[in-house]
Amino acid sequence: MNLKDILAIAGHPGLFKFVSQAKNGIVVESLIDKKRMPAYASAKVSALEDIAIFTETAEAPLGDIFSKIYEKESGGLAPDAKSSPEILLAYFTAILPDFDRKRVYASDIKKVFSWYNILHGLNLLNLPEEVKTDGDASSSANEGHQTIGEDTKPKTAKKPAAKAKK
Repeated sequence: MNLKDILAIAGHPGLFKFVSQAKNGIVVESLIDKKRMPAYASAKVSALEDIAIFTETAEAPLGDIFSKIYEKESGGLAPDAKSSPEILLAYFTAILPDFDRKRVYASDIKKVFSWYNILHGLNLLNLPEEVKTDGDASSSANEGHQTIGEDTKPKTAKKPAAKAKK
């Protein structure tokens, strides 16, 4: 799941796509209405890839939670984020039973479902199951994540080597 360029900006509803770097921030495009706007350096911007949910033992990355929702719904939409808090809490408990109930609030759960439904509606959920069908059938979901990491590491390793040669 490529969540690196999909951003959440505090104080702004919905999700945004990174467009370009600006002098005093970044330029983003809303995934909902496709309008572009600047996100200044003072704004709290978080990439979905960097967001995780607290559990009793560790943290669960947002991409893993999206995968669990996708599996539970057989590729369908999650419950509406405007559903009652009891329904959302029961569903989230079925997805992630060991989430930390003291640090994960109802508003956090609503955001997870809202973001999932936005990404699903735009076909931006690139889940491990889709990677399996494209690649070797015996590959696991963990291997898919390693492949993503392997793609990133050589790129960062090549840049310093290229600069050193110049």
